[in-house]
Amino acid sequence: MKIYEKAPAKINLMLDVLHKRPDGYHEVEMVMTMVDLADRLEMSALPRDTIIISSQAGYIPLDEKNLAFQAARLIKERYNVRSGVYIHLDKHIPVAAGLAGGSSDAAATLRGLNRLWNLGISDEELCRLGAELGSDVPFCVTGGTALATGRGEVLTPLNNPPQCWVVLAKLPINVSTAQVYGRFRADRVEKHPSARRMIEAISRESFSEVCLELGNVLEDVTFQLHPEVQQLKETMKRLGADGVLMSGSGPTVFGLVSKEAKVARVYNGLRGFCKEVYAVRLLT
Repeated sequence: MKIYEKAPAKINLMLDVLHKRPDGYHEVEMVMTMVDLADRLEMSALPRDTIIISSQAGYIPLDEKNLAFQAARLIKERYNVRSGVYIHLDKHIPVAAGLAGGSSDAAATLRGLNRLWNLGISDEELCRLGAELGSDVPFCVTGGTALATGRGEVLTPLNNPPQCWVVLAKLPINVSTAQVYGRFRADRVEKHPSARRMIEAISRESFSEVCLELGNVLEDVTFQLHPEVQQLKETMKRLGADGVLMSGSGPTVFGLVSKEAKVARVYNGLRGFCKEVYAVRLLT
């Protein structure tokens, strides 16, 4: 028996960091949604008690450093599963890109193994397991569009934003999320994005308002560390994307585009700026 799961990428329509918590994490407010750029996982049971991961991508770890491996190990240990699993990971989401690719792979692994081993775990429990692996994993378990608070694990489902095209561009650099959060100072933020206004824009199904309310307080830190990310954002604006924002801690920048006729111009213009460019739809 084989189980197949899709692991879509996420983008942040808004990301605000409120303060650092006593536990060392940051208190955040984020509105997140998913796009139709996805990894695909194939899972099959093994008779011996082991976890084996393979992938066509030669640049990702296939051992304990892989979040899908960690998810499989966690669910095996927590539910005392003695059989093993073989997972093939067909990788399409760029790594270390601010798109939660690893978190989505972990979430897909939790969902898939729940089905493969007939464990009957509720979505709520899968989210709790996911929170042990990373702050983005609970959202990736449920998908859709949501307000995420706490350290990102407290989720409130939202309506999906108005359908549009999303052009994603990732520069060939690595951005350290820990370094970005380490340099972030909430008291230096001149203007915080508003989760309330973004949620209202979504509820009104207003594409123009969603574009106006895009905001990410981590941009300034990442731009200081990597000025080329800011240049990428300005290039995307100049090419005509309706709303442009860095996703997560970067380095991926996305542009929302309402008209299909404009997508090719933005996409082709960015291809001259960096190699990893994708034109996809919101996953609504």
